[in-house]
Amino acid sequence: MNADKRRRIFELLAEAIPHPTTELRYATPFELLIAVVLSAQATDKGVNKATDKLFPAANTPEAILALGEEGLKEYIKSINLYHGKARNIIALSRILLEKHGGVVPRTREELEALPGVGRKTANVILNTAFGEHTIAVDTHIFRVANRTRLAPGKNVREVERKLEKTTPKEFIKNAHHLLILHGRYTCVARKPKCPVCPIADLCEYPDKTPPGQVQQPPAALLDSSSKTNA
Repeated sequence: MNADKRRRIFELLAEAIPHPTTELRYATPFELLIAVVLSAQATDKGVNKATDKLFPAANTPEAILALGEEGLKEYIKSINLYHGKARNIIALSRILLEKHGGVVPRTREELEALPGVGRKTANVILNTAFGEHTIAVDTHIFRVANRTRLAPGKNVREVERKLEKTTPKEFIKNAHHLLILHGRYTCVARKPKCPVCPIADLCEYPDKTPPGQVQQPPAALLDSSSKTNA
């Protein structure tokens, strides 16, 4: 893997995914924060199903606190680990009101100080809500970075550092979404769809799936923006 190959990989991914963005539905930074907290060990589809009902009823820190923890649980009980997530969302809503005037902060340190918010969640908020050049490495990105050899690393922090260092600067803002969508729909965990992969010729994975053993990637991959309110 070298700089020219990395640039070409991102060029091809950008052609294949012309509207790279989150598949979580949100309209404000606070809604995105709540959705990302809920998405831990849960699917975006499941989160969207819950927030489609929650956000019309409560989409501000004040409204969340008015619901209370038990009231919030009624909206999110279909999501994995909802008891702990409800507790964290109530706590972070209170902190936002007491320390930040009800506004989602724009620094990593302040975000990571919120209950239920770790480095990955902070990176998502900084990138998607505020346009910062951060890369939140989840299981999809960790797999793609190692499998392709784009940015191999033993842990997510190492992969994050390598991606931030080696990604061409014109792609750094969208790199997170390009890689996560590629991993979600094409470079899947069990049987990557190598015969239909736009970067197969550049990928250094030695055990590529042979032709005839994969289905075409879904049309959703080509226009992820149709799934979000952003």
